[in-house]
Amino acid sequence: MIETPSRVELLELDIDVRLAELWAEATRIKHWTLDEVASFMRAAYGKGYCDALVEPERGQLCSDHGYTVPTP
Repeated sequence: MIETPSRVELLELDIDVRLAELWAEATRIKHWTLDEVASFMRAAYGKGYCDALVEPERGQLCSDHGYTVPTP
């Protein structure tokens, strides 16, 4: 029997797709340093921020997954 993914799992998948390039780069690093972890955290944050700026409607990612769109 196939289980329907939860909305959290669907949100995770959506975010993973948006971060595919970072995930691919992360697989090339064999031994992580604190600087590399910090760099990837900044890159992921920046990617999310940029994605939010180009959404067709404000809060689209939240509303697509059934979450309340935060008020400005």
